[in-house]
Amino acid sequence: MRVGLVIVSHSDKLAEGLCELAGQMAPDVALIAAGGTDDGGIGTSLEKIQAGIARADGGAGVVLLADLGSAVMTAEMALEFLEEDQREKIRLADAPLVEGAVAAAVAAQTGQDLAAVVRDAEAAAASMAGAAAESGAAPADAAPELDDIDQDDTGVLEASWELINPMGLHARPAAVVAQAMADLDADITINGVDGKSVMMLMTLGLKAGDTLTVSAHGPDAERAVEMLGLEVRNGFGEI
Repeated sequence: MRVGLVIVSHSDKLAEGLCELAGQMAPDVALIAAGGTDDGGIGTSLEKIQAGIARADGGAGVVLLADLGSAVMTAEMALEFLEEDQREKIRLADAPLVEGAVAAAVAAQTGQDLAAVVRDAEAAAASMAGAAAESGAAPADAAPELDDIDQDDTGVLEASWELINPMGLHARPAAVVAQAMADLDADITINGVDGKSVMMLMTLGLKAGDTLTVSAHGPDAERAVEMLGLEVRNGFGEI
């Protein structure tokens, strides 16, 4: 079972589009759009949200994400109408709609529990705000020679590869990397940012020809480097 998501927006098209986007990175997650009014107008619908919760709940819980103030209020109202035992499994994330939904979807895809999915959604805003400063810690042009794997005195493994897929580290490959790294027992950074965070990886803006550098430390460090190297050399399945 995976945590499901309900996207609450004033626009039905926006909610549907965001579900489509997040679904590219989380094909096994229930992503339910609850956008617009009951008659198809701009606004929110309590009934749509309630129906969305019912559809998204596969047993592991549901996270709601909303776009604007009144959508948040309607979502909160939907939570109030739930039975007491249901409320423990349904959470409204305090997160930006697009970034939060993508981060939550990736977390749910990797099998994270309800609390972890909410945490990742709510961390999206902070990740975006701090990404520029953090990514500067290991710029691509300062990376070691391509395919040269080193281990320092503290046991940190480091390796670099040139991105060969045409679109570079865009949303789908970033999700692939984050999902692959999520369950590994290792501290992993990629060009200076958290290798397990899809949002941080997306903010790097790495293009074809840029260098991706990974540093890993922990029991699964070697496996992390091997898995990432395989994905990069295969062009993330895009070539």
